Amino acid sequence: MQSMIEVQDLTKYYGPQLAVSRLDFQVAAGEIVGFLGPNGAGKTTTLKILAGFLAPSSGTARINGHDCVTDSLAVRRSLGYVPENVVIYPDLTVTQFLRFAARAKGVTAKAETGEVDRVVAACGLEGVRGKLAGALSKGYRQRLGLAQALVNQPPLLIMDEPTIGLDPSQIVEIRQLIQNLEGAHTVMLSSHILPEVSQLCHRVIIINRGQIVASDTPENLSRQLGQGSRVLMTVAGPDDQIVAALTAVSGVNRVLGQGEGNYLVEAGHGVELRPQLARVVVERGWQLLELKSQEFTLEEVFINLVTEETTEEQS
Repeated sequence: MQSMIEVQDLTKYYGPQLAVSRLDFQVAAGEIVGFLGPNGAGKTTTLKILAGFLAPSSGTARINGHDCVTDSLAVRRSLGYVPENVVIYPDLTVTQFLRFAARAKGVTAKAETGEVDRVVAACGLEGVRGKLAGALSKGYRQRLGLAQALVNQPPLLIMDEPTIGLDPSQIVEIRQLIQNLEGAHTVMLSSHILPEVSQLCHRVIIINRGQIVASDTPENLSRQLGQGSRVLMTVAGPDDQIVAALTAVSGVNRVLGQGEGNYLVEAGHGVELRPQLARVVVERGWQLLELKSQEFTLEEVFINLVTEETTEEQS
């Protein structure tokens, strides 16, 4: 499969401060990839290098086959960039701003109106296209930022915290807009909202202290890096007796009561407890209402990885 992003041995210093260290990764054409890490991990630095705003200290980055340093103009033609804080011209209307973006991106005068109409419709801006950009709500500013990135149909979109500062309904709207891009564009996005990344992204790359610590699908990371296995049970019966009986099952590490008859049973990696747990409940005459494995969330995997890396450096 063709690579849209190719990063090799990428390193960036700010003076003596190392921001990113020898990064290596690829993003295939058509993928939606999450780029995750704690504050100061090097995410924004990496995205700015890919977008052509920063030069690396060493190593290479290529977008759509073009080197980000030696062929930066071709790189910029290949991508749309949505920064964490969307930059707008407040005294221009939505339509005027997008016309300006179209001209800046080389859209011909003949095609300009159609292209502006296309991105307005794609980003749900029809109702505000006559409004001044400075008068828009935060949600509509994010939509406008995405619309300008989509002008001239770049094959790659880079988004740095595209839903930051939005309310829950606005987050759902922007998430749907991003999902609608699947297949037509490659998307690389950074976000602190990890459930959102799990829903949107085919793959995640996790960076910590300037280095990649994991790269895989959210599902694979949950299976491989989750600490042990877990079973969620709903049982009708005496709470203290249920906890004691489940805890006594061989292989169980601990049982967490979660109220209303719900219990989270934790065990080691690869331990299958569901048959034994079901048998214990049935033998004691309690009602087993639900029994299912529970995957570790991407947020839990992320915290475990970052904590482990920090602990290793301190030891």
